[in-house]
Amino acid sequence: MKKLLLTAIFAATVPLATASLADDYPSRPITMVVPLSAGGSTDVIARIMAPGMSKVLGQTIVVENVGGAGGTIAGARVAHATPDGYTFAIGQWGTNVATGAIYSLSYDLMKDFEPIGLIATQPFLIVARKSMPADNLTQLIAWLRANDNKATAGNSGVGSPSHIASVLLQKAVGVNLVMVPYRGAGETTQALVGEQIDITLNTPAISLGQMRAGQIKVYAVTSKQRLAIAPNIPTTDEAGLPDYYFSFWHAFWAPKGTPKAIVDKLNNALVQTLSEPATRTKLVDLAQEIFPREEQSPKALRIYQQSEIDKWWPIIKAANVKPE
Repeated sequence: MKKLLLTAIFAATVPLATASLADDYPSRPITMVVPLSAGGSTDVIARIMAPGMSKVLGQTIVVENVGGAGGTIAGARVAHATPDGYTFAIGQWGTNVATGAIYSLSYDLMKDFEPIGLIATQPFLIVARKSMPADNLTQLIAWLRANDNKATAGNSGVGSPSHIASVLLQKAVGVNLVMVPYRGAGETTQALVGEQIDITLNTPAISLGQMRAGQIKVYAVTSKQRLAIAPNIPTTDEAGLPDYYFSFWHAFWAPKGTPKAIVDKLNNALVQTLSEPATRTKLVDLAQEIFPREEQSPKALRIYQQSEIDKWWPIIKAANVKPE
């Protein structure tokens, strides 16, 4: 009887303790984990979002890069972090969809995280070193075929969007590329500018500045529409690689068990930040398509992530993508 009474008292006090924790939150700085190295689009988006969310929450958000293994090192850290709202992560299609089809994870992508909300989606640009002899995508495809098994393609790690997009590209073109993994798009871009690799698929956020500086060549955008901020870049359909499209999205997650009231506060900070004209301008200028307000909820992210897993895991597994 005494044991039952103590159990009942404990059960009654847990919601009160959780409510108190949520009421006080946040009372100290918060860490936003970025699962890739600095300089890539995931890092850039994180650093755009952090100041606005900090303002809403009334506490500093510290952005911390934890790269390696396609984002799985950071994924494990966040999945196993204390679920108190003081650690959460920005992630994307590669880290929170593709990795589950490739790696033996110490966490479950759907069960070990609390979704906070979707941010934005973006296409890739097909880019090459500036000394690449090809002047358009048709010529680049011909060059890749002439250099089968020799042409190098940089990516942000096994299972990253740039890696899977490269796997699909070699299938579409009918060649074998030598895949060269890095810890993030920033490092991949440095290698491309340094002419250590031949091509990569990179985001407009990173590539447009390099293109305008004359440091790389850009051939096409991997979407059905041209970019409003770079209308001179043709689509893959227009440039000679019809039906080759690839876009990937970003979102926020917290560790499983983070109280709903805290998740709601983080989601509110996300929604308010995305509604700010200055933030929206910065994201749109990087060719980000911001998700509509009704798709920014935790529930919408959970549904969308599961639908992406259902769509892409069979494709990735059929391509026999393996950790290196």
